[in-house]
Amino acid sequence: MPETKSTCCYCGVGCGVIIEHDAGTITGVRGDPTHPANFGRLCTKGSTLHLTAAPSTRAARALYPELRTNRATARQRVSWNAALDHASERFATIIREHGPDAVAFYISGQLLTEDYYVFNKLAKGLIGTNNVDTNSRLCMSSAVAGYKQTLGADAPPACYEDIDHTDCLFISGSNTAFAHPIVFRRIEDARKANPAMKLIVVDPRRTDTAEAADLHLAILPGSDIALYNAMLHVMLWEGWVDEAYIAAHTEGFDALKKVVRAYTPQMAAGICGVPAADIERAAQWFATSKATLSMYCQGLNQSSHGTHNNAALINLHLASGHLGRPGAGPFSLTGQPNAMGGREVGGLANMLSAHRDLANPQHRAEVAALWGLPSVPEKPGKSAVELFNALESGEIKAVWIACTNPAQSMPDAAQIARALGKAEFVVVQEAYATTETAAYADLLLPASTWGEKTGTVTNSERRISRVRPAVPAPGEARHDWDIAVDFARRLGRALEHPHTDALFPYADDEAIWNEHRESTRGRDLDITGLSYATLEAAGPQQWPYPEGASQGRQRLYEDGLFPTESGRARFVVTEHKAVAEPVSAKYPIALTTGRLRDQWHGMSRTGTLARLFAHEGEPLLHLNPADLERRSLAEGDLVRVSSRRGAIIVKAAASDSVRQGQAFLPMHWGSNSMGGHGVNALTVPAFDPYSKQPELKHTAVQIEKFAEGREIVALRRVEPDAVDSAMAVMARVRDTLRSALPEASYSSLTLAGRDAPVVVLKARAPEAADAAIAALDHAVALDDPHALSYRDARRDIAKRALIDGDTLSAVRLVGETRAAGWLQDMMAQGTPAGEARKWLLAPLTQAPAGQQEQRGKVICNCFDVAERDIVAAFKAGETLESLQARTKCGTNCGSCVPELKRLSGGEHTS
Repeated sequence: MPETKSTCCYCGVGCGVIIEHDAGTITGVRGDPTHPANFGRLCTKGSTLHLTAAPSTRAARALYPELRTNRATARQRVSWNAALDHASERFATIIREHGPDAVAFYISGQLLTEDYYVFNKLAKGLIGTNNVDTNSRLCMSSAVAGYKQTLGADAPPACYEDIDHTDCLFISGSNTAFAHPIVFRRIEDARKANPAMKLIVVDPRRTDTAEAADLHLAILPGSDIALYNAMLHVMLWEGWVDEAYIAAHTEGFDALKKVVRAYTPQMAAGICGVPAADIERAAQWFATSKATLSMYCQGLNQSSHGTHNNAALINLHLASGHLGRPGAGPFSLTGQPNAMGGREVGGLANMLSAHRDLANPQHRAEVAALWGLPSVPEKPGKSAVELFNALESGEIKAVWIACTNPAQSMPDAAQIARALGKAEFVVVQEAYATTETAAYADLLLPASTWGEKTGTVTNSERRISRVRPAVPAPGEARHDWDIAVDFARRLGRALEHPHTDALFPYADDEAIWNEHRESTRGRDLDITGLSYATLEAAGPQQWPYPEGASQGRQRLYEDGLFPTESGRARFVVTEHKAVAEPVSAKYPIALTTGRLRDQWHGMSRTGTLARLFAHEGEPLLHLNPADLERRSLAEGDLVRVSSRRGAIIVKAAASDSVRQGQAFLPMHWGSNSMGGHGVNALTVPAFDPYSKQPELKHTAVQIEKFAEGREIVALRRVEPDAVDSAMAVMARVRDTLRSALPEASYSSLTLAGRDAPVVVLKARAPEAADAAIAALDHAVALDDPHALSYRDARRDIAKRALIDGDTLSAVRLVGETRAAGWLQDMMAQGTPAGEARKWLLAPLTQAPAGQQEQRGKVICNCFDVAERDIVAAFKAGETLESLQARTKCGTNCGSCVPELKRLSGGEHTS
């Protein structure tokens, strides 16, 4: 069977994968044992990539260009020529009438470097606007600004191999075990090899990562700077700073010392909510270890002072000399597969190609010369939040959105909906027609995705990998760079731009990459010594890799020289600041957001696969049990969560991972999977003044019990070989929910099961009229005349069930839903209906005698091992090692190992 080497398309680890394919279909995937990012390992998401590319998911794909010229009508299929001619005419008209800054591009860290480069050149070179920003603004821009303020360039100085050499690992604002599981596997290996290694985790929640720590600092949200300044205070007091390193390689330390004098451990303890003794212990381990490596992500970045969060942590490295040597340095974990590549080509509104700054006249002149233009625009472009504000106000008239889903991912989602609704022209270039943003598209352009694309990506450790296509894109989907180049040429002709042909001469992705490569000559990320041929022959390579080099540089700043005017790293004076929206009497709960283990971003890909819902199957608000009790709430109750911007209805779940007065809600749930605008109906758009990254991590909310409306549950099992795929059923249910039940105050639409997915709708509606219920029955194929039916008009209860052969294939419950749990489990497992037939419509909370008990959540997705069976095994005296030998749980990707350890009640090896 043919095989193609490529990379994973999820987080910034950039794992190598080997794609198995046959006759134009991807049939399997496994980790590439030769790739230095993962050495063959894949997490639950990566190891199921081939399943998300299966024909059964085709209903979610955008396959043909679709256009509407009137928003009162649906989009219609058109040819590529008609689509791009229309887009170029609309953009050209707006540019002529209102100027180049009346249009904007919002792109993505999922694009390949070549795609990114063309969009950057299209906006800044052809059109003459810097209004091109990216969803990397939401995850990595504070890390970028923090590196530039301190070390002089957006260049992570450490590498994954440093995990193997460090003596103290300081993880801050990252649930690495969930967000970067392959990195966490490497951490587990390093701790096994070096039992003396210390692990410090800074996180308001007791996550799986924090569970593994030697020291967990459960700080209050937004208090990172107070913690770091207090640690530096202790390091100064105890004489643990590296005076020689500071004198030889840094500047600005005296000014910082004056500030941190006030940050005693006792003072910081009051701000952070952690014991002073723990702050002192963290400072000692950080400073006195032979080598300290820090790793950090959105907990630092998604803050209204995220840049200084980053800088304050880097200050600790500069003060202790833990930088530029094995096992030491500040290492930002990138959130997307090619956020680094996008930054390299200037894919942010304040940047230009090859890490050049838009504000620097010399840098602008260099880019203009490279592109053969008299100049490039000087005026700063709109960053993400500013861009959508300008779209709502009418300052920006048209927006081109590529490979990202701002209607789900941006803060204050209601405002984003208003902005997209007011825009004169919205283009969405997407692989998936089902995203929340696609609904706003006047023009939908189908793009290729993982397994179909060609180009390069750069991961968190500056390592460039080749992405190779295994199969052709379906329908009429095209590569992102190809769409952008075709549009650019048409737009250039419409604008009568004299340099159009010279700007976009590309015949393939390699020609684009070669131009990008030349733009890096002499820059900090110089890759003039690399080529596609080198990447093909020698495998992934780190930058810098200048002409004449035989390999890239594994670590930066080993010589103590930094890319600043003085050649010295800079200490940045940082002061504690409160979160943008502190809790109050009206909004007393501090809500944080974050990732689930088996889902990614807005779930446009992972949401097509039922087994990836098995660990957490629906939107849940995680609350401390004391907060549930205080509000007279029980596990599973519906609650109304409201902020100053909006509200959602969601189920409550008891969790010891959050302290009292706090709550946690995963960031993945948008309006496709829950009612209203999803999680980001709540979040605050306030952003950092330097990075302009919004404070998605913290929002002040109120939580109240919700019990209005009639309960509705609809379930539909879809057989693996069914013509009507789960994606098609979900789309019908979603459309029915929005049209026939628009007043549904609560809804959750997800998947369950494994090989035969079950579409699961849970809702509450003030009134469920007969016509609406009939429409829902049609959506899940319950309008079959052979369906079992029960109705109690007096109590307003109505139920239907359909048995296909001996398999329960569809259920709808209205007014009383006690049996929903075991019915869903029965359908997911394909348990024969048998004697349960007579109980299918009964108000039973448990399966009738003789039926298999509910499994509960699945802990090990690789081998389908459920929590119920794991707990039973441990209660029976089985060890983790024997359980793994029997069930194989935790022996494949390892993502479930932290949870297995917790359930076993001890620390075990895997």
